[in-house]
Amino acid sequence: MIPGTGGNAESGGPLLLGVRHHGPGSARAVLAALDHARPSAVLVEGPPEGDALLALAAHGRMRPPVALLAHAVDDPGRAAFWPMAEFSPEWVAIRWASSHGVPVRFVDLPAAHSLALTEPKEDGAEDGRGIDPIGVLAEAAGYDDPERWWEDVVEHRGPDGRPSDPRAPFTVLAEAMTALREAYGDGGHPQDAVREACMRLRLRAARREFGDDVAVVCGAWHVPALRTRATVAADRALLKGMPKVRTELTWVPWTHRRLARRSGYGAGIESPGWYGHLFGAPDRPVERWMTKVAGLLRDTDRTVSSADVIEAVGLAGTLAAMRGRPAVGLTEATDAVRAVMCEGSDVPLTLVRDRLVVGETLGEVPETAPAVPLQRDLDRQQRTLRLRPEAGRRELELDLRKDTDAARSRLLHRLRLLGVHWGEPAAGRGSTGTFRESWRLHWEPELFVRIAEAGVWGTTVLGAATARAETDAVSAPSLAGVTALAEQCLLAGLSEALSVVMRALADRAALDADVGHLADALPALARSLRYGDVRSTDTAALGEVAVGLAERVCVGLPSACTGLDADAAVEAQRWVDGVHTAVGLLADTVGTDGP
Repeated sequence: MIPGTGGNAESGGPLLLGVRHHGPGSARAVLAALDHARPSAVLVEGPPEGDALLALAAHGRMRPPVALLAHAVDDPGRAAFWPMAEFSPEWVAIRWASSHGVPVRFVDLPAAHSLALTEPKEDGAEDGRGIDPIGVLAEAAGYDDPERWWEDVVEHRGPDGRPSDPRAPFTVLAEAMTALREAYGDGGHPQDAVREACMRLRLRAARREFGDDVAVVCGAWHVPALRTRATVAADRALLKGMPKVRTELTWVPWTHRRLARRSGYGAGIESPGWYGHLFGAPDRPVERWMTKVAGLLRDTDRTVSSADVIEAVGLAGTLAAMRGRPAVGLTEATDAVRAVMCEGSDVPLTLVRDRLVVGETLGEVPETAPAVPLQRDLDRQQRTLRLRPEAGRRELELDLRKDTDAARSRLLHRLRLLGVHWGEPAAGRGSTGTFRESWRLHWEPELFVRIAEAGVWGTTVLGAATARAETDAVSAPSLAGVTALAEQCLLAGLSEALSVVMRALADRAALDADVGHLADALPALARSLRYGDVRSTDTAALGEVAVGLAERVCVGLPSACTGLDADAAVEAQRWVDGVHTAVGLLADTVGTDGP
């Protein structure tokens, strides 16, 4: 054991609070333990580079769910998130420390090392553990819901529903984790040994600075390692020579839906909306939940009466009693809703799960949080254009004759060119090339990583998109690729980049004698001319190239369409159809009767 670490204040050691990440039961237990112990400092599992950002947790504009985002400066795609919801024990501990004027620090492996040790993930997430320790304990006890096991075993003990000593449950849980680690070893996570060595070193440093009565909030799995006998030399030896990368950290908004995926702490949860309700309800959580469900179903024109709400509450309580549970859980609540409000059908329950059990809550981060310059410019434009990110999917109809809608269109197209797919073109009331444009918007936290990656191209959305387009014009693999890029430039309003793309287009078109390549390139050019007309863009040079290209295609097509087998004939028909449509567009836009 580390000298003096007994796991509770009475033994003179730090208070080790092992938790289940993103658990309302853990969060309430941590809050009770901190209120009881009043530690001199609080240490929270997380990257130490984030210490400078902890003060923002108390900011009035900081609203969870949020996440710490760390990315490598030289490789922004190498990134990781540490998400926190209102009901996350880590967030509760940080806010408790802030409100009580108590120092709070992160205590874990630095992001500089953890990012260097892991390959970039598609979602920027940290690897998960091989086992869910609390899930194993819950299953051993006959529970199918780890959070329900935590509440039943921890929160509903003692004469008033809670343990008399708020620290006692953590002592019991530490003993259980010790037994699990003896049975499962490191749980299959390759970084546990170095992470826990780093935790021990930082815990020692905190005790030297603040004394022994510090509190540590970390995953319950790590508590036995913090109580293990280990020397400073041994811990430092584990960390010696570890690879590292330069990193930047900031807070970013998170979503309940994103919490439902296995990311960050490796602790994806299936019902963040339900957990948020349990944590936030001041009293009568089941009654309040059934009222929310009834309101949602009424909004979809289902008939749900007050009597149905009362009956569902009673049935949920009866089911909990029959199943031997001290309180109603999500399973009982869902079964009651299905039977009473949905008339036995699972179809309405899909909506309940999507909107309430998971939820679409999007967090908020103050403007003072660090961000790459490109993100700052995007934030400014989103405010100016009244186009704020939302967690759910939404349809957006734009009339390009209106200045604001035209600016929104340019922003979304520029972001797509940068690989930030916040919006995707969709079929709507208008067709492509008209004054109307339809989009399907969906903001996800991973887009913050894409923006950080795109920051290498410039500090503003316009500058970055222009630089990216100019570079892509040179490296495009085909003539069709250059014409598609010209189309993107017109849609995005990148006049400076368009001149570079046009030079590349003229050079490629002059050198390419393959009729198929020319035919594939012509439709995008014709559409681009039409876009230019809609957006009042000067496309004279583009028109000259398009007409010349059309003439070459029409001259070469007859010979290219002779002696074809069945597959080649299908391909040739596609060329002819595309060229026919393109020539019609050219006649409308450049005032010619066609080649």
